[in-house]
Amino acid sequence: MFRKLPIRAALAGAAALVLALGAAAPLAAQGMADMKIAIIDTERILLTSETGKKALEELRTLQASKEEQGKTMQNELEGLRDRLTEGRLSLSEDRIAEMEKEMEDKAIALRRFQDDANRDLNKKRDEILARVDRAVMPIINTYGQEGAYDLIFRKFESGLIYANEAVDVTDEIIQRLDSGQGAAPASGSGE
Repeated sequence: MFRKLPIRAALAGAAALVLALGAAAPLAAQGMADMKIAIIDTERILLTSETGKKALEELRTLQASKEEQGKTMQNELEGLRDRLTEGRLSLSEDRIAEMEKEMEDKAIALRRFQDDANRDLNKKRDEILARVDRAVMPIINTYGQEGAYDLIFRKFESGLIYANEAVDVTDEIIQRLDSGQGAAPASGSGE
């Protein structure tokens, strides 16, 4: 299957390969040096843009509502527990059993509510983040095309562990998002 090559031929082939790779590496590095790269801080967009602030406020409102409902259920459970503790000596066995069952039911209902509320909040958070992302992506795409960028990364979400702040274009994106300047219709681009 394999043809045996004389040692000289194998060494000559290996040397040619090393030379070829060595010559190609500076060319690849030169190509990368010519690339125009930017980063976007999506957390800052969410926290400082008007669109992001509105989205976060919507999420905070839902969270406050769920917390209030949970607090009401918790207070009912604690009130029942207090009545049971205070009346344990004067209540009949049947009434104590009823109250204990009611406390157990309320505790289960509270746990279910908390689980449902967490699930609802997570779902709403995902929906809100997706909505902000849908609003900002066309702006980023247009900005990238207008600025002739080769790459635009999401800071800290793309595996990026260091970026010079000079390549951070988040402020320009926030400015466009807040001004309502959407993406210019791209001709023939398939996102």
